[in-house]
Amino acid sequence: MKKAENIIVGISIGDLNGIGSEVILKTFEDSRILELCTPVIFANVKVLSFIKKKLELTAPLHGIDKLDQLVLGKINVLNIWREGVDLNFGVNDSTIGKYAIQSFVAATKALKENQIDVLVTAPINKYNIQSEDFKFPGHTDYLDKELEGNALMLMVQDNLRVGLLTDHIPVNEVAKHLTEKLITQKIEIIKLALTQDFGINKPKIAVLALNPHAGDNGVIGKEDDEILKPAIKKLYAKGTLVFGPYAADGFFGSNQYEKYDAVLATYHDQGLIPFKTLSFGNGVNYTAGLNKIRTSPDHGTAYEIAGKGIADYNSFKEAVYTAIDIYNCRNQYQEISKNPLKTKEKQL
Repeated sequence: MKKAENIIVGISIGDLNGIGSEVILKTFEDSRILELCTPVIFANVKVLSFIKKKLELTAPLHGIDKLDQLVLGKINVLNIWREGVDLNFGVNDSTIGKYAIQSFVAATKALKENQIDVLVTAPINKYNIQSEDFKFPGHTDYLDKELEGNALMLMVQDNLRVGLLTDHIPVNEVAKHLTEKLITQKIEIIKLALTQDFGINKPKIAVLALNPHAGDNGVIGKEDDEILKPAIKKLYAKGTLVFGPYAADGFFGSNQYEKYDAVLATYHDQGLIPFKTLSFGNGVNYTAGLNKIRTSPDHGTAYEIAGKGIADYNSFKEAVYTAIDIYNCRNQYQEISKNPLKTKEKQL
C-alpha cells in the first residue's frame, strides 16, 4: 500500500476563463490535504501564479518541467506550455479551449502511464474545446476511448449515487437508445463500481422508469414494460440485486432512494436534477467502469462569477477526496481478491 502523501492526484486545469483555477487553488489552501495526497496541476506555473495573485490566494506553488521532478507534499504545477496566456474571465474563448484540452490530454497520458494515480478534471466549455484533433462532447467520451473498460457517469454525494443509462443525447432520442444490452451493461458497471470502488458487498440498485408512472401498464408508453422490466428480471434472476423500474417523481419524493446503494436514471436530467437538488453543491462526477480513476466537480465553468474570488470550492474538494477514497478502496479490493485467505480472515 502507498503512503497517503504518495498518492499522486493529477489535475487538468479546465477552462482558464472559468472558475476551475480558483476552486483548485482554494482546495489546496488548506495544507492538511497535502497529508492525504500530492497534487500535480497540468498547466503553467506563471499563469496560475497570476490568477493566485489576482484572487489574493496563498497556496504556495512549485513549478516543474517533468513529472519526475515532482516533490511530495507540495502543490506541483507541471508546465505543459511555456507562452503567456491572455485571460479574460467569463469569456468563451476557443484559444483558452485549446489550453484546456492540452492540459487534459497530457494528464490522461500520465494517468495511462501510471505517472499519476488518479485524475481530477476542472470544468471545460464543451463548445470551445472542439477542434480537428479533439472531437469529443467532453471528458468522459475521450476517457472512454483512451482507457480500458466502458465509461459510465456516476454522480456521488455520501450515500447518494446516481448513474445514467444515456447521458448527452437529446430527450427525443432516449427511447430508441434503450436496449436490454445497454441496461445490462450499465447495471453490471454500477454493480462492479459499488463493490470494488465503494466497498459495498451486495449492492442494491434501483432503476428509474422512462415514462411517467412507469408507463401505466402501457397507457403512457411501452418501453418500461417491454424493455426495462424484462432486463431487470433477468439480472435479478442471476443474482444482481436490481429493482424497478420506479416512477422517478415518487421515488425521490418519498425518499425511496435512501434504501438503495445506487440509482440508475434513464436520461440525463431525470438523474441530475434530483441529484443536484439533494447534493447542495457537494456532488462529485465519477467516471465508473474504467481501469483508471477520474472524478470532477458537479458544476461547469460558471463564467458569470469567474475572476471574482467568490466561487464555492466544496465540490472540487470533494472530487479530490472521492478520488483518493476510491483509489484506496479499489487497491484494497484487488488485494483481497487476489488473496483468498484474506477474504476468509475478513469474514471470521
